[in-house]
Amino acid sequence: MTTTASHTPEPEGPVRPARLIQNEATTEIPVHLLFRDEAGPVSVPLRPTVVARRQGTGEQPRLRRPVQPKPRPEPQIDPELVERPAWVLPGAAGVLAGVCGAAGCLATSWWAGVLPPLAVHALGLPTSAGAGLGPAQWAAYTGAGAVGLFGLGGLTRGRTGRAWVLGLFGRYRGTVRRTGLMWVNPLLLRRRVDVRLRHWRSEPMPAADGNGVALRAVVLVVWRVKDTARATLGVEDHESYLRECVEAALARVPVEMPGATRGSVEAASETLTRLVVRDAGAVGVEVFSVRPARVEYAPEVAAAMHRRRIAALDAQDRATMVTSVVDSVEDTVTRLTMRGLVELDDYERKALVKDLTVAFCAGRGEAAP
Repeated sequence: MTTTASHTPEPEGPVRPARLIQNEATTEIPVHLLFRDEAGPVSVPLRPTVVARRQGTGEQPRLRRPVQPKPRPEPQIDPELVERPAWVLPGAAGVLAGVCGAAGCLATSWWAGVLPPLAVHALGLPTSAGAGLGPAQWAAYTGAGAVGLFGLGGLTRGRTGRAWVLGLFGRYRGTVRRTGLMWVNPLLLRRRVDVRLRHWRSEPMPAADGNGVALRAVVLVVWRVKDTARATLGVEDHESYLRECVEAALARVPVEMPGATRGSVEAASETLTRLVVRDAGAVGVEVFSVRPARVEYAPEVAAAMHRRRIAALDAQDRATMVTSVVDSVEDTVTRLTMRGLVELDDYERKALVKDLTVAFCAGRGEAAP
């Protein structure tokens, strides 16, 4: 029995080793996966790899989360600085105190015997023994005068649309919004604040349009003082603060020139109002609307923009004229051909179109001036 040994056929040519790319930023990558020039598979042990991003290798960069901008901190005022009503009395109390003080001084004068006889008889008082001005009399004068001055000195008048902000030794003591005659402690420092609805028309302020062209804008702001304590004590001058808020908002929001779409103008007004309301609300100022009343180019760009607008209008006028001339020439040539008045080949048609175009342009140029 003959045994035939089976031999495995050897591959033709030398066996190519599996080459690998390896460095500090990547793991092992079989080269044959990138540059395969063989039909048959090459048995190379593979293992899961993760390729890191490497500069200059053409690999796709990893996706990174966009960095979220930090929210702008809102202006903060002392939370305890909030408007509250002050303690006041009706004006009759001050008048009564003043009358009592005057009566006390008169009685002390009669007691000391310094009251003139005519005044004694006029008032119907008995004749005084005249004790003279001693320590008791001076004390009575002092007490009666203090009561009278304290009563009459605290009288004040409240008006509609005005408020009093009261303070004592640098401390806020309350706000008075009452009207009419009333009595306020004369030792308190009073500051009058206008709380009516007010319209402020600003001076020309720097602004810019959507393309960054410098503008000058006059803004109309409708506002009022809502919290008198914060508006008076929270900032040095709430009107100057409001002006700075409007100017800062104009530097951030593009403003359109007159003639722009209504939607863009309304959007700019709403954005300006929202920004100013956010900044001015912290100091007790309530803003209802911020609208550009007049917008014009800045002096440094006004001349250039005027020339640009004139050039645009001139170009538009020329385009309109050329379109009209071409339509007229086309209509003329078409009518002549369709009615059989002339028979034109291509060369004659081109010559006729040229002559008609020159004639129509010259006629329109003479009629323009």
